[in-house]
Amino acid sequence: MEKLTKYEITRILSARSEQIAFGAPPLVRALKDDTAYLLAEKELEKGVIPLAVIRIKNGQKEIISVS
Repeated sequence: MEKLTKYEITRILSARSEQIAFGAPPLVRALKDDTAYLLAEKELEKGVIPLAVIRIKNGQKEIISVS
């Protein structure tokens, strides 16, 4: 698997935490004091975030699944 850049990781975490904040069910066990961002980080660690990164290299589209 391609390594994600720090910018891609930041974008994924912010997008997923926004989804959770607006009512999407978390895909990991949530504790009482977990924030949406903390849940997104846990999901990234477990590899269960249902998102993908699309990169364009040399005119070719490259799709990298986060999960």
